[in-house]
Amino acid sequence: MFIKQFTYLVALAAEQHFGRAAARCDVAQPTLSNGIKQLENELGLPIVRRHQRFQGFTPEGQRVLEWAERILADRDAMLQELSEMRGDLHGRLRIGVVPTALPLMPRVTRPFCERHPGASVAVMSQSSAEIQRGLDNFEIDLGVTYLDNEPIRHVRSVPLYRECYCLLIPDDGRFAKASSVTWKTAAAQPLCLLSSDMQNRRIIDAAFRDAGQQPAPQIETNSIGQLGLHVATGAWCSVVPEHFLATQNIPPGTRALPLIAPRVGHLVGFVISDGEPVPPMAKAMLAVAETLDETNLFGRARDGAVAI
Repeated sequence: MFIKQFTYLVALAAEQHFGRAAARCDVAQPTLSNGIKQLENELGLPIVRRHQRFQGFTPEGQRVLEWAERILADRDAMLQELSEMRGDLHGRLRIGVVPTALPLMPRVTRPFCERHPGASVAVMSQSSAEIQRGLDNFEIDLGVTYLDNEPIRHVRSVPLYRECYCLLIPDDGRFAKASSVTWKTAAAQPLCLLSSDMQNRRIIDAAFRDAGQQPAPQIETNSIGQLGLHVATGAWCSVVPEHFLATQNIPPGTRALPLIAPRVGHLVGFVISDGEPVPPMAKAMLAVAETLDETNLFGRARDGAVAI
């Protein structure tokens, strides 16, 4: 068995299409197909269901795929460890990040890359469910997600910050004398919110329910940047994390008020599979994460923020 055959198999699982998998591996489609057939011949069992197109894996093929993912992950970890022994950590770190945490990632990746200039980092926007699958399937090395709401299974975690919420509003005199706003009052505003497949949205919906409200947003999006742009039109308000104000270019003509009654906060941080050994690249990123505080992440300590 060759590492290259396992690479073909994992690419096919990701793309669900022979042609796209071949392009991902930078080989011709017949090369990829023949490589998988050679693997089937060597193992003496069918791996892929074929007709005129890819139709999935056989039960035996699914098990081979799980081993292939693990073997490739171990190969990468070995190469990282050898580079670390040479005193110059090299490799690619893959991080799945829930959308609300994406604006903060440059403040994490920068100190990591400064400490390890031979490393590269892939930051991907993923839901918490996608992060769970990615960790389970060795498709990502680390996740950044909520730690105390719908927690990820079979992981260890390193906290980064506590996410609190504010109401982003048009700066049109609305709530001119207010220093905060209740969730009940927010529910009565025309709202633009993240889509319901996002854990952040489920947190927001729970906060509204705790306040006895069930708003119906007129606009839903899976992009946190779109929230500010819609508020800037003057037609909508939105519930956003407080760190949105420190990390995003807030559109002119908007301002934010802390949301209270209740004051909601959820812990966000890195998660990594609880297996051993920990890959050197992931271990190095967690070491950097443990040195960060609110000043590193937000530019200053947040007044009134819930402490971790």
